Amino acid sequence: MGLIAKGAKCSVTGCDKDGMRSLTASKVEGTGVDIPRGLKKAILCKEHYKEWKKETKDDRDTEKARFSRF
Repeated sequence: MGLIAKGAKCSVTGCDKDGMRSLTASKVEGTGVDIPRGLKKAILCKEHYKEWKKETKDDRDTEKARFSRF
């Protein structure tokens, strides 16, 4: 059973909604989403996951382009 299935709450400071996605904390730290330091996994609710996706869209597109074959 994963963290989300166990009912983990959002890791963002001041948010107590149910978690939707679990990401590596290092991926979340550089964005505008505020998580406490020292976490290995960051659990994000729907709203914060959407915010994270918007912040990292360009980076993720660049990574996809690097590994795609023409």
